[in-house]
Amino acid sequence: MVSQYTPSAGDGQQLALRGAASVVGVPSTSHHRRDRDDTYSSSRARRYNRSHAGGSSFAPQNEFPIFSNTGDVEIIVRVPSGHENRYLLHRHILTRCSGFFEASTSSEWSRAQQIPELPAPGAGRESRESERGNGDELARVEEHKESVFGAVGFGQGKKRWRYELDWGSGQNDVPMLVQKDPGESSGLPATNNSLFGDGRGSSSAQHSSSRHSHRKSNSHSFFRSVANLTLSATHHAPALPPPTPEEQDLLRDYDNLFRIMYNYPPVLDGVNIADAYVQCKSLLTLADQYDALSVVGPRVDHHLLQFQSRLWKQIAKYPISYLRLGYMARSKVIFQEALIHVVGQWPAGERSIRAALPESVVDIIEDKVDELEETVSRIEARLFRLTLTTRTGEKVTPATSYIDWLAVSLFRQWLAENTTPPPVPSAVGGSGRSSAAGVNGNGSRAREQSRTRGRGGSTSSSGGSSHGRSSRARQHGSGGGDRNGEDSDSPPPPVSPLATLGRTYRLLGQPPDKSGRDGFLGHDECKRFLKLTPELYTRDNLRKFEKRIEELKAMAREIVRPLMGSGLELDMCGQGGGAGLGYLTCTTLRERELPWKGDEYR
Repeated sequence: MVSQYTPSAGDGQQLALRGAASVVGVPSTSHHRRDRDDTYSSSRARRYNRSHAGGSSFAPQNEFPIFSNTGDVEIIVRVPSGHENRYLLHRHILTRCSGFFEASTSSEWSRAQQIPELPAPGAGRESRESERGNGDELARVEEHKESVFGAVGFGQGKKRWRYELDWGSGQNDVPMLVQKDPGESSGLPATNNSLFGDGRGSSSAQHSSSRHSHRKSNSHSFFRSVANLTLSATHHAPALPPPTPEEQDLLRDYDNLFRIMYNYPPVLDGVNIADAYVQCKSLLTLADQYDALSVVGPRVDHHLLQFQSRLWKQIAKYPISYLRLGYMARSKVIFQEALIHVVGQWPAGERSIRAALPESVVDIIEDKVDELEETVSRIEARLFRLTLTTRTGEKVTPATSYIDWLAVSLFRQWLAENTTPPPVPSAVGGSGRSSAAGVNGNGSRAREQSRTRGRGGSTSSSGGSSHGRSSRARQHGSGGGDRNGEDSDSPPPPVSPLATLGRTYRLLGQPPDKSGRDGFLGHDECKRFLKLTPELYTRDNLRKFEKRIEELKAMAREIVRPLMGSGLELDMCGQGGGAGLGYLTCTTLRERELPWKGDEYR
């Protein structure tokens, strides 16, 4: 048998007093509602008044992007459509990551505002105790308030900075963060509320409003009421038009910039490498604008390297674009991968490279081109001196072995035809024909270029590179070469001689397939050649002739082996993607040759 407890009058009064002390906002006279819902109503009321997560008054406390307790730099990134991102960050982090913030917050350029000094902890304590009737609890709050403000540095001597995105007055102006006073505005359609407070009223008014909000509801956080964050306002902003794609990109770039400064991963595309490249390039451009490449570059490098083989294929398609991205990101792997492609196809894209990259990068490219040309010239000379010997060890001649001498002659003829650059366009006239004749006489454009560069000085590797670099600098100095290149009447650029030679040497260095064929001077070509002399065309002579041609191919394959090396990650990934390229990829870049090696990072 269960007995039911019937509360007495005294017990009901005691229960009502306990409910008023534990359940905020539930009047003591609402006995009927409490009888209907009992424990569920009181627990729900407690949870509702203790949590504001997800509501309009919720604001993160001392977390990125708003450090409401310790932040001293307010940044407002607002786009013309009215959308904005607000940040309350720390000066000591921004200055360590960005030269822009280091200079603008210095004593020479700073427009910092002093935070008003808080009233003395003991002032007016007696009056507040009489109002609330709970002096012990308020005293504990005041002691906690004094200790916290002493810990975070608020009070007299604390400075704060405010930045807003200024879009400039012209269409070609680049949006830039500028320092603003609390009363200033950028003129864009948005309110001028600050995370520090209004900034235009007196300190006493701010503290008065803070104390009023504290008395109104005990559930509000103490720090939120002191900082007077406007994010807790109950009014709703009018509906804004959706941001344009350009505005979305700008908001994303600034958010990624500050996320990286606080060691958060940037929000970048991890599936589509083309979109990831565009986002990374835009982020690096913004980081360069605020002198933060040394912090942002490693993050971009890490993100792009996750694409692995897809990245190497993209670099092979767009080497100039990734060369600039690798330079800005200080990525040795991306920069070296793109540099190998650029050197192998030089001077293709020379105008774009000179316009987009500093002179130090152009110097590295030209030095590597000179080294490659000299290597090609030495190997080419060995190929043209290649010959066969008789059984007694003598060099073949028409008198000693006519068939063998014909094999050497055919090989040299094929080599001369395939190492001669294509004809120069007719627009250059007689000078082009004489140049082509000179190249044909010497058998190599690379050798002719090396002789031209060495005409005025040393023929050593370092001397030739220095002379070639200085002559090219004079040619393109003060924009003369670029202006001539931009002329609409100028002839099209010639085909890269290195790319032409690269295809020939790759063919020479290619091993024969399973059937024994290697792509040049095969059975049909040898047969047609011998038929030019009918009295020599027999089955035995054809077999002997083909055998001697194969010996020449094997010796040539060993000679060109140094040019077959590749430093491409595209080859190292196991797919053999670099083997299908027509140009040489044997360029190597040492650590001390990186263009940013001498930069001093903070």
